[in-house]
Amino acid sequence: MAISQAVCTSFKQELLVGTHNFTASSGDTFKIALYTSSASLGASTTAFSTSNEVSDSGTYSSGGGSLTSVTPTTSGTTAICDFADISFTSATITARGVLIYNSSQSNKAVAVLDFGGDKTSTSGTFTIQFPTADASNAILRLA
Repeated sequence: MAISQAVCTSFKQELLVGTHNFTASSGDTFKIALYTSSASLGASTTAFSTSNEVSDSGTYSSGGGSLTSVTPTTSGTTAICDFADISFTSATITARGVLIYNSSQSNKAVAVLDFGGDKTSTSGTFTIQFPTADASNAILRLA
């Protein structure tokens, strides 16, 4: 099993047919789910699954948390999408990576993020901090 960081292939095709709406105030609901190192996630992932998702703890429960989307914009000639950082409190979690998915559209997969190793919290706060929203770093970029 492995987690490989990727924008999901199915998501790329779904963008071209207008499946996903990232507009902050009126768009779809995007969520982020945490996974153990036993998960098998990557470019071929098409939808959220509970297989090898981390156990409920503190404010984290199955399916993960809802992301606050920042309406897409541009940085130079690159279109970018960003999310606000998200935290799960009072949680004992060990996670290797995450799946961002669209819960408004049949839990369709968007992207897999690999932490590069297990990240843990013990009766504390587990935070996912998104990178700077610019052409070189935004979590989703179309150049």
